[in-house]
Amino acid sequence: MAQAVRIVFLGGLGEIGRNCALMEIEDRILIIDCGIMFPDLEMLGIDLVLPDFTYLYENADKVEACVITHGHEDHVGALSFLLREISFPIYGSAFALGIARNRIEEAGVLDRTELIAVQDNERRKIGPFDVEFIPVTHSVPQGFALGFHTPQGVILHSGDFKLDPHPVDGRLTDLSRIGAIAAESGVRLLLSDSTNAQEIGHTPTESSVGQVLSILFQNNIDKRVIVTCFASHIHRIQQIADAAQATGRKIATLGRSMAKNVALALSLGILNIDPAVLIDIEDVNKYSDSQICVISTGSQGEPMSALSLMASGENKWLKISERDLVILSSHAIPGNEAAVGKVIDGLYRLGAEVIYPPLAQVHVSGHAMQGELETLLAVAKPEFFIPVHGEYRHLVSHSHIAQSMGVAPQNILLAEDGDIVNIDNGGIDFGGEVPAGYFYLDGLIGNVDRGVLRDRKALSQEGVMVVVVTTDPTAGTVIGEPQIMTKGWMYEDAADPVLDEIRQEIISTLSKVGSQVFKDQEIVKNRIRKSVGKFVYQKTKLRPMIVPIVVEA
Repeated sequence: MAQAVRIVFLGGLGEIGRNCALMEIEDRILIIDCGIMFPDLEMLGIDLVLPDFTYLYENADKVEACVITHGHEDHVGALSFLLREISFPIYGSAFALGIARNRIEEAGVLDRTELIAVQDNERRKIGPFDVEFIPVTHSVPQGFALGFHTPQGVILHSGDFKLDPHPVDGRLTDLSRIGAIAAESGVRLLLSDSTNAQEIGHTPTESSVGQVLSILFQNNIDKRVIVTCFASHIHRIQQIADAAQATGRKIATLGRSMAKNVALALSLGILNIDPAVLIDIEDVNKYSDSQICVISTGSQGEPMSALSLMASGENKWLKISERDLVILSSHAIPGNEAAVGKVIDGLYRLGAEVIYPPLAQVHVSGHAMQGELETLLAVAKPEFFIPVHGEYRHLVSHSHIAQSMGVAPQNILLAEDGDIVNIDNGGIDFGGEVPAGYFYLDGLIGNVDRGVLRDRKALSQEGVMVVVVTTDPTAGTVIGEPQIMTKGWMYEDAADPVLDEIRQEIISTLSKVGSQVFKDQEIVKNRIRKSVGKFVYQKTKLRPMIVPIVVEA
């Protein structure tokens, strides 16, 4: 009887981000990607969201290595945090490792890992794991699908992919190799990218963006051109650079991550820009507007990003005017629409011409749509199927696609974060759960509790009221009048009459308790909190956070 295989999902199922799964063979663990998720609007003050690594911490001695599909932050961004607790080698493409290395080195944990670069179609034995790195096209160079040759047959993980017939670098998704695996040994289980599972048709080729960019550059020959995109999107940067060079422009990068990634891509030979046209951002004002192209970060309207500072007139290097054409070569990530809209408004106010989707096709997705997902299923012919990488509605839609392509309904598992899936001679099935909640990172603070987020939300919506009461615990009395301070609750003039009533309510409440109660500050605080909260809600229908402070005379 063949050795069973286990897959544990720590993130990426039911959400966009935190992609992280584990494969277990012979009591060893192989980590598949280790990504972050960016906070949504409800996560007030949170910088990043990580997977819950409790299961890995508890089984640290079993971790063999980590393999990464590509270099996006939602797949490699959490490595620097995990390496603080566990040491392991990392396998991936040279570019993906370069992206990961920047974060790991900044965190001071580079000595806790070994970065091992692999080539297209290379097959590596990593402990009991036999891994094949299959080229796929995505919006970042050198992406991989992973073929795991296991005792239970081949388990294929698509990674993030699209079927682009005209990729900028000519590197196609290797469907022929996937088809060969399907013909030779069969694909026992397919785990496939579900991001665009609800989008009908095929994702447009990345090369189509280059054509639009070329026209925009040519039609604005007298303007300075500023283009923003994701710093990891080297194919997009290549097309921006091509359009700039074709119109005789010098090229400057703006933003630390952009500068680092461009330097990395140039060193690896996956970005081709004539060194003679590259200039430092501090030198852009030495040239006329028609001679300059700036490639910048900040396409998501992040606070203090290069583009946000431009829109507010605070950028150190660039002052926006009617002489500028600004191109946002990206879509707003869900939750960032308001921030991006604010930046666009700011650029318009400064007189710039702004181009962004849907005004022109200056961005296309890096993820496969329904037609491409059907093609992969047709080529791979998996016996079993689990949709991954997507919100729950994407996973459901992808499971329907798999069923339409001939995968038996009973062979499709709709898994979520925390699920364990067992694969043995009898098939696949769920086998329990592990902790897989959100780990909130706020600055240098570790895990921010959900209770803290609830408090922050309450403060943002209802405000806070601090009540200071001085007591004589021996006499069991209140001394003087309670002091009340509020923030974010009511306008000061309107609040004064209500505050007078609240003071009387506090005195009335505490006059009814026994003198013994005054010797326990926590009981006094609780009485104040309850009575004030109830009274304020009856008067205002608001529920500010009540913070009682008891001072003993």
